[in-house]
Amino acid sequence: MIPKALLLFLLSCNLSYAADVLVDITAQLIKTPITQGEFQQEKRLKILRKPLISTGSFTYSQSNGVIWKTLTPIPSLLLVNDAHLLTGQGEQAVPPAFGKVFKAMLGADLQQLSDGFVITGEDKKSAWTLQLTPKDEMLKKIISSIVLNGDTELRVLEMQEANGNTTRISFTKITHPDQLTSEQQADFERLSP
Repeated sequence: MIPKALLLFLLSCNLSYAADVLVDITAQLIKTPITQGEFQQEKRLKILRKPLISTGSFTYSQSNGVIWKTLTPIPSLLLVNDAHLLTGQGEQAVPPAFGKVFKAMLGADLQQLSDGFVITGEDKKSAWTLQLTPKDEMLKKIISSIVLNGDTELRVLEMQEANGNTTRISFTKITHPDQLTSEQQADFERLSP
């Protein structure tokens, strides 16, 4: 049997290591008010042989939220800020954690993720990997884990759902413009204040 003091020491070392890795990775990430690029999403459902593949573009704005525009196979638009989510089906309030996760991943603020997830990771200086396990019991019923891979940017997000389905999103052609386009501004203005 492991003495309590030793167990507490081992647990605190593990938490300290995870925090150190998170700090190291966060320091490598490019942080700007605006990040945009393209994505390819591959969704694997247990009931289908072939994955469902969609492509599109995304825009992260530190002050406005996220624009997620699917272009193929079916065009759609998803707008997310800290409090609202807007799709073709209308607008709805979102739990604060949801808005935080979107902004933390696309906005290079990984420290925010530690609020909702147990984080383990590895930093190889030129590439890094983080595994996120939900803390919230409700979220655990939907997501088993999320794995993030990157370098100076988030490059790949892989989500394992509790039902066995998986989603892999690859991010490419990432840029950091000085300002939003008029079209992007108009999209963000559609979200409620």
